[in-house]
Amino acid sequence: MEKYLKHWKDKKVLVTGGAGAIGCNLTKSLSELEAKLVIVLDDLSASGEWNIPSRPNVLFVRGDVTDDIALKRVFSEEPEYVFHLAAFFANQNSVDYPEKDLLVNGLGTLKLLEYSHLAGVKKFIYASSGCSIYGSQAPLPLKEEFMSMDLSTPYQITKMLGELYCNFFMNHYGMNIIKTRFFNSYGPGEVPGQYRNVIPNFIYWAMRGKTLPITGTGEETRDFTYVGDLVDGILRAGYFEEAVGEAINLASGREIKIIDLANLVNKLTGNKSGIKFVERRKWDTKPRLLASVEKAKKIIGYEPKMDFEEGIKNTIEWFEENWDSIEKSADFGPGISSAVREVCK
Repeated sequence: MEKYLKHWKDKKVLVTGGAGAIGCNLTKSLSELEAKLVIVLDDLSASGEWNIPSRPNVLFVRGDVTDDIALKRVFSEEPEYVFHLAAFFANQNSVDYPEKDLLVNGLGTLKLLEYSHLAGVKKFIYASSGCSIYGSQAPLPLKEEFMSMDLSTPYQITKMLGELYCNFFMNHYGMNIIKTRFFNSYGPGEVPGQYRNVIPNFIYWAMRGKTLPITGTGEETRDFTYVGDLVDGILRAGYFEEAVGEAINLASGREIKIIDLANLVNKLTGNKSGIKFVERRKWDTKPRLLASVEKAKKIIGYEPKMDFEEGIKNTIEWFEENWDSIEKSADFGPGISSAVREVCK
């Protein structure tokens, strides 16, 4: 076993958002690596408790990152490392509820940093968003040194705000902080829903025999990154001293067209209902996304390994194994666009 994996044995780690797709997989990995204690803080707004690994060295605390009572509870366990993954997730969600977005992603991140500073944590790993930070006019492939203030949703703004708060705590208090910028995560663990990512929604609809709605032309691309690769990158970022103070892309370094994704999901699930094109969302101003992972490779030895089709197969298998729980957790509430609702009836 490599040093960066052995490092987590006997450590106390706090994972905010540990019921989510990335968080539950990170929690599972830390538990299997024999961490002394993995403390999960999650309000279950995006998933269910069933998604959190049930293990002797995993402690689940239900609560919000803005709630001082919950924060005092988790920090009373004296975590040495904090992985801050909790967020009011998704662009459309933030457009619909901008004040909630600011409260969770802004104030919540500030509070986590304050408590982490007071507790003297060794390292604070912040889950930023490469899909947010770079704006819509950045040259491809996206590199860490480019940033844009021309952002199109509250979610993008508050993810940037989180990075700025991280900078303050690094510069003012000398905290050891790493900013990891995720790109289009997918894989086992992500529940579909109104404000979730395209891949779990496509799989869910395809498995129910529904037409897959593509918002745009289908030629748009995204840098879909398998959750296992992201977790490996996060663990590396939390270990290597060279990562402290840095912003690091965690991505696949590969473009996938949305229409190719839809066709692949339909093929692998045997869905005969095909696809349908619907109106592009107003905030969706990025026809292509492709990240550079050269910095991550150089600093932390990160190399994404999952083949895209194999990753989709793994995700479909997870859906099949957890279908009843997923059905109960999937929430396509009243705010879903009428065009998408009509397609997915």
